[in-house]
Amino acid sequence: MSNEQTHPLHETDKNIVDSLISKEIPEDLDFINLARLINRYNGFPGEIEIKNDIEKILKFWKITKNELFSNTKKIWSKSFRPSNTNKDLVGSGFDTSN
Repeated sequence: MSNEQTHPLHETDKNIVDSLISKEIPEDLDFINLARLINRYNGFPGEIEIKNDIEKILKFWKITKNELFSNTKKIWSKSFRPSNTNKDLVGSGFDTSN
């Protein structure tokens, strides 16, 4: 019996991964989304397909995880704010406004 689990946000995240995997020139939001997905699936038991796709994206963009996280830190420090829709950043505080 396998211990692999399906993440509750699998469908949404798979759509994001599929859109990122074909991006030749990633934008700030693309870097943010990839870093967020790496954090979400790090240590998660399962979702091998999404994890493999994340690695493919890193290779395609010719960037390491450390470079990605350094880049996203710079993006956030320049007052980057995603649009306030769940389309862009599900699970990132979009539902915290009053």
